[in-house]
Amino acid sequence: MTTGFLRIALVLGVLTAVGPFAIDMYLPALPSIGADLNAGTVSVQMSLLVFFLSMGLAQIVVGPISDMIGRKAPLYLGLFLFVIGSIGSALATSIEMLIAFRFLQGLGASAGMVVPRAVVRDLHTGTEAARLMSLLMLVFSISPILAPLTGSVIIATLGWRAVFWSVTGAALLAVLLLATALRETRPAEERQGSSLRSALAGYRFLLGDRKFMGLTLIGGFGISSFFVYLSSSSFVLIDHYGLTPTLYSVFFSINAVAFFTMSQLTGRLTERYGLRRVVRVAVVCYATTMVAMLLVMASGLQSLWVMAVFLFVGYGFLGLVIPTTSVLGMDDHGTIAGTASALMGTLHFATGALAMAISGIFFDSTPLPMVTSIAACAVLALALTQMTLGRDESTAEAPAE
Repeated sequence: MTTGFLRIALVLGVLTAVGPFAIDMYLPALPSIGADLNAGTVSVQMSLLVFFLSMGLAQIVVGPISDMIGRKAPLYLGLFLFVIGSIGSALATSIEMLIAFRFLQGLGASAGMVVPRAVVRDLHTGTEAARLMSLLMLVFSISPILAPLTGSVIIATLGWRAVFWSVTGAALLAVLLLATALRETRPAEERQGSSLRSALAGYRFLLGDRKFMGLTLIGGFGISSFFVYLSSSSFVLIDHYGLTPTLYSVFFSINAVAFFTMSQLTGRLTERYGLRRVVRVAVVCYATTMVAMLLVMASGLQSLWVMAVFLFVGYGFLGLVIPTTSVLGMDDHGTIAGTASALMGTLHFATGALAMAISGIFFDSTPLPMVTSIAACAVLALALTQMTLGRDESTAEAPAE
């Protein structure tokens, strides 16, 4: 791989990781935030949910804008909003104030989620896109490994507010990399014809594209299983199993290691077997693992280490599902890459937020509701895979701009 290829992966990975970094550093602090701001579990989880909602829904606007005015300008604006939201969160004096600034922070983070996927499609398709996406996942996956550990240390020494000052610094680093190490990949001549009307036409087309929607929702339900884990794991592992915030961070990081290690095999596997076959096999293995975890734990064996093994294996297979479904779904839509990336990202986060909300209704501080929700998401991903990739289908073309 060339130096330029690796540099682009690094920059895009950092831009993508800024939002998740604000989640993963924050997770060990959820119980202490509730105690400090006199807020219940549901209210504290709401500060996480609104971040997901704003980060997901704003992508529907950011993506087409990046088709119209280029990729870099929306990234600069997003990082600016993220910094303002981070500072406000650090200074919050009530749970309501924290929720409001987390919403703004999520709006800013949306650009870092949607635009890098469009940049990958601007530069590559097929196996090369899968390689770049897997490298992006490598940098992105550093967040759930380092962020909870770093967050737990910061919380123990400086308090939960210091987490938000830290992510402010991460956002400023992203601004520096954006300014110095990433060129504009959507030049002016390619923006001609991109408008609000073409964006709406693109959304209508994509919503009717069975292959795109199927692949998007396969990835969406895969991500949803992880979102359920994000929202519930700190309460399950700290309150139910009695882990310290530091041990919780280690436990959380182990799953991220499985995810990014497997994601690095994406390029090699797709080159040998093809994207469609890799998606099918990975989803089958992912769903089988998560359903087996549910059956074992529902039988009464609710050991922390049993759950840890199943999650490690399952999220390893998920590391193959996410980059391959993203690349395969975007492959046919280069002329509207920003719009396609926006719809994909919005649906990912919408399904994730819905899964978190439903799981939260049944949450009782024990692991079984969380595990049941994770398995349900995996089964839905498997069903969609059979419907979408179970037989050969003709490839649709994007509407002319």
